Amino acid sequence: MRHFPAIKIIVFFACLVPLGRLIGAGINNQLGTNPIEFVTHSTGEWTLIFLMLTLGITPLRQLSGWSWLIKLRRMLGLYAFFYASLHFITYIWLDQFFDVATIIKDVIKRPFITVGFAAFILLIPLAITSTDAMLKKLGGKRWQKLHRLIYLIAILGVVHFWWLVKKDITEPLIYAVILAILLGYRVVRWRHKTNQGQ
Repeated sequence: MRHFPAIKIIVFFACLVPLGRLIGAGINNQLGTNPIEFVTHSTGEWTLIFLMLTLGITPLRQLSGWSWLIKLRRMLGLYAFFYASLHFITYIWLDQFFDVATIIKDVIKRPFITVGFAAFILLIPLAITSTDAMLKKLGGKRWQKLHRLIYLIAILGVVHFWWLVKKDITEPLIYAVILAILLGYRVVRWRHKTNQGQ
């Protein structure tokens, strides 16, 4: 696609808009009465959004025939990791002040933190192996198998959000429905291919 480099640049900077808005809100003292909670919620939600966008690339490419979309998947996945890292840093630094003992207790005793922590840990190897060099080193099949962890990560992310809000589950329910559609599409397509192969 001739105009893909320009599209990639536009998408790259568009993905930085949430961070820019967050910084702007901080500078203008618009983070509300609990700035740490605001930043934590914002970075967490954008992590989920980028996970959904990453998972949405394959169905959109297959349904639209726009093969160039696959070239955006790595970038979106890395942005999911970027916002997840900001989410995690906000928690361990601004919320817990690097108090390791308290963090360990939180991870063990509070289920929503346990699943959130697990999701972040699972994201790390995906980010590390996102390069072409790592793809060649691992081999296509092993690399693909590893990167299927994104399905579990996305599920854990939605569960983390769901257990966090406790009462008003409207937002996490929306993400759960989107994720169910994205994963359901893959299951239907896999079953269709399996039946054709029989």
